Order: sequence, then C-alpha cells, then structure tokens
Amino acid sequence: MFKSFFFAGYECATGYNAKRQWIDQIAATQHDLHVSEDYRRLRKAGLFAAREAIRWPLVDRGSGHYDFTSVDPFIEASRKHGIEIVWDLFHYGYPNNVDIFSTEFTKRFADYCYETARYVAPRVEGICFFTPVNEPSFFAWAAAEVGRFAPHATGRGKELKVALARAAIQGIDAIRAITGDARIVNVDPMCHVVAPPNDPVRAREAEMFNNAWVYESWDMLAGRLYPELGGTPEHLGIVGMNYYWTNQWELGREGEPLKNEDPRLVPLRDLVRRVWERYDTELLITETTHVNECRPGWLRYVTDEVEALLEEGVPLRGVCLYPILGMPEWHSEEWTPMGLWDLVHDGKVLAREMCEPMFQELQRAHRILTPKVRSAPTAR
Repeated sequence: MFKSFFFAGYECATGYNAKRQWIDQIAATQHDLHVSEDYRRLRKAGLFAAREAIRWPLVDRGSGHYDFTSVDPFIEASRKHGIEIVWDLFHYGYPNNVDIFSTEFTKRFADYCYETARYVAPRVEGICFFTPVNEPSFFAWAAAEVGRFAPHATGRGKELKVALARAAIQGIDAIRAITGDARIVNVDPMCHVVAPPNDPVRAREAEMFNNAWVYESWDMLAGRLYPELGGTPEHLGIVGMNYYWTNQWELGREGEPLKNEDPRLVPLRDLVRRVWERYDTELLITETTHVNECRPGWLRYVTDEVEALLEEGVPLRGVCLYPILGMPEWHSEEWTPMGLWDLVHDGKVLAREMCEPMFQELQRAHRILTPKVRSAPTAR
C-alpha cells in the first residue's frame, strides 16, 4: 500500500486529559519543530510512510475560519523526503466551543473534513489517506464512560460511540466530495478478553465483547449496525487495527495484560484473521510497539505473526510502528521509551537516540517480509 511495508506513527493526541490539563503530543515531542529531520531519519531506517495528525483544535478557529499553518511543515517535509502520510483528523482533541454529543458536532466535523481535504489534496502528491476519527471505541470509553478525556462524561460511552460513527460517515462523504479517490483508514483497537475461571456470567460477557462489542464502530461504519447512520462498506474502507501487549486481559482485572505464558492468550494472527473474515477488506496494523528492553522481542513476535498471515493470503498491507518516538504519558509527566528513537533532553532540545536492538530487529523484519509482500494477493 505504501513504499515500505513498515511505516511510522507519531503520537499526536490532543485534548484535555484526566487532570483536565491540555496535552499536545506533537508539541511535547518537538516533532513539530523537527519534522524534516524526523522524516530524514525515517528514510534512513527504511520507513517511507507515516501516520500524522492535523490537530483539529489548532486548525478550526470557529465561524468557518480555518488556519492550516500548523500543517504546512508536515506537507513540506513529506514532499522533501518522499514520505507518504495517513492524516489523522480527530485524535481525541476537538474545539472547546462544541458539544460533542450534539448534531452541531457532526456538522462541524464534516465541515472541517471538507476544508481539510480541500487544503491538503492539491498539496500532496498521489492519493490522500485519511483517518477521520482515531480509535472511536477507545475514545468513547475513555471520554464518555470513565471520564479520562474531555468531555469527562460517565455512563455515556455507547452514545458517544454512535455520535463518532455518525460524524465519521459524514466526514468521509465530505472528504470524497473534494477528492473522490481518497483512501480511508478507520482505526480502532483490536482487543480480546477472557473470563475468570468458572464464571459463566463473565464468560457470556467475554463472548459478547469478543464477538460484537469490539467490532461495533467498524460495523457502524460498514452499515451493519445502525444502518440509519448511512454507513457502507465504502465508508469502512481500510481497517486499521491497533494492537499492543496490553490488548488482552481477564475481565475484572483490567490493566493487567495476560502474560505470555497464559494459554488463553490468542495469537495476533488469529485476531487479524477474524477481522479479515468479518469485513473482507484490506487491513493495516496501525499501531504496535512495546517499551524499554521489550521492544525488539515484540517486533520479532509481530514479524513472525505477519509472516504467517501473508503466507495465508490475508491482505495485510502494512505495519505501523507507533509511537515511533518516546513520549510523555497522557495523564502524567512520566516519559516512556517505546519507539525506534528515545527522546533525550539536550538543553532545550529533545535529541533523538536510536534504540539499536529494535533497529536491528527491524532490519531482520525487512529481509523476511519484503519478498512475501511483493507476492501478496490483492483483496478478495
């Protein structure tokens, strides 16, 4: 799908965290200041595409006025270094003066998508890739079920999930009114839960989660659930799956991922295959990485699972190493080393220091997967 099978993702969350403090991860990592050098490093590492954000709260000035100056450096760097971009349009942050549960939110988002496509499309070489709403399932839970992000609501998660699907569908229509060949990548976590032993009630809950709830946002976009929202398979587009070591857990023990030796742990290849069999469309793993010394081992595991999927003929078109840079936690000032480059304070500058063991594993992955990617079939 891109010029390299592996590509990079820059953590780009904006919004108000659990402490109601404003966060902007692009600014926090100084990626906005060093994007050209960051892209130069990508090329040297054999990565030729990136997930990036257009920060809605920075662009949308209200009353129909948009300011895209914060986007220009990324467009310029992408052209200079030949980096293809998947643009995230809503990564948790939205304008302060809009009620996210209202019909005004849907219209405001669609208008923003229209203006964004109108600005970006003439300035980007080739086909444009957009993710309208990043992780709607997670954001609905975090922002409206447990109040960890704005609007800091509780007990309204399902309501927000539907509102986000409605907004995404209308946003996609607005994008395609400008550029009809735009590719849409709808990104959500791929999770799996298990029940505690000998707990039939929780076993039924786990079955519902694994067979229905985890797919709800994609089902709405595809028109399978709440078809009155206007979703179709064309709106679903490319399915992007975010998968970390934290994405499988036992109900009642949230925050404690299943251990590697737990026999209930489902292989990544099985989770990806389920998505393909459900939607019969092209796939991307849009986020995956680990922390500290676990990074190279995790990349080796992902590579082995991807190799098996490609051999089966599953149309997995790429894997995004996300975040590609270390980052501060959303809800604290603690920094986490979890990218291909650690961030090291050097005066006022955050220097990029490569995680060499992960880079060596990435080179191995390139060697193993490149021949299989070239022979991969098209979607069914």
